[in-house]
Amino acid sequence: MKWIEPDWPAPANVRALSTTRDCGVSEGVFAGLNLGAHVGDELALVEANRGHLQRVAAIPAPLNWLNQVHGTVVHPVSCHYEQAPDADAACAHEVEQACIVMTADCLPVLFCDRAGTVVASAHAGWRGLKEGVLEASIAAMACDPVDILAWLGPAIGPTAFEVGGEVRDAFMAEQAEAAAAFVPSPNQGKWLADIYQLARLRLARAGVNAVYGGEHCTFSDGEQFYSYRRDGQTGRMASLIWLTA
Repeated sequence: MKWIEPDWPAPANVRALSTTRDCGVSEGVFAGLNLGAHVGDELALVEANRGHLQRVAAIPAPLNWLNQVHGTVVHPVSCHYEQAPDADAACAHEVEQACIVMTADCLPVLFCDRAGTVVASAHAGWRGLKEGVLEASIAAMACDPVDILAWLGPAIGPTAFEVGGEVRDAFMAEQAEAAAAFVPSPNQGKWLADIYQLARLRLARAGVNAVYGGEHCTFSDGEQFYSYRRDGQTGRMASLIWLTA
């Protein structure tokens, strides 16, 4: 099974990875390691994929999935819950409690502190990013932002993420520097947005300057990644982080 591990100076007791669509038993438009149970795939196949990932990557049980709603709620992961909470980020101060977010173009961001005492994950589509899901995740970690490392996982790249002028205006209204993250699209009235750059700007404003990753494009790499923008109905990757004992 092929996954991506962050290239960052995290403490030895921090484990993190972001899945690709490699391996797995899902078929058709979900072909590969689809981990999303809400996209129309057969639930038995999704559960098989999740179980296979957990075994191969030695992820501690149980897996704590979220019902993501493009918001800013951060769920504190400390024990297993029967029903996935409505949240777009998770934070854990305890060992062997994985923080998980699913994406298929939106930006997954993983966090840890330099001491290896807390981890978090965030699902940052443009709405959640603008509304402050990264800042909420940082606040939930309850440590000095200068001690936080952040990794930007696979998301839609800056040559593929076309948005309307209202998205550009919304970001610029809160942070003038955001203008640099948008270039005019060949389609009149549209803009190409760099979600990685937008995230770096928000993280820097929050005091997090140790930021890594941000080199993939889910839209242009169909062999490795699912992409909602590219395919419509499709699977989901997962980005996970947890503390080991």
